[in-house]
Amino acid sequence: MGYPFAYTVCTPKAFDDAVAVVERKVAEKGMRVQHVHDVQATLASKGYQIKPLKIIEVCDAPHAHAVLSKDVMISLMMPCKINVFVRDGTTWITALRPTVLAQFFPEAGLDTVAREVDAILVSIVDEAA
Repeated sequence: MGYPFAYTVCTPKAFDDAVAVVERKVAEKGMRVQHVHDVQATLASKGYQIKPLKIIEVCDAPHAHAVLSKDVMISLMMPCKINVFVRDGTTWITALRPTVLAQFFPEAGLDTVAREVDAILVSIVDEAA
């Protein structure tokens, strides 16, 4: 799975185990889980079936403040997301790359903070896998 806006790895872990490890690694990196969306359960409640998918919204207050101080419109792409999903019987962990923010908001000067947060998210994904 090669998307330039995402960092994605497969893991031998079961889906629920991968979600738990992502949440633990987020805390270890000094970030906070804001919310976990159980997309599979939400859609099932409406009569739609999909494979397991959880969207884990994470935030780090100092970085969030730095970004929002530059342009409040960046809030459209916040908080950061790490998703865990199952495709073809394999569990995957993926994160939206914060470096994309710098492309969407070139005038905001986000390169440094985006790279810092990107490094944190990549390390969470790698360590959780």
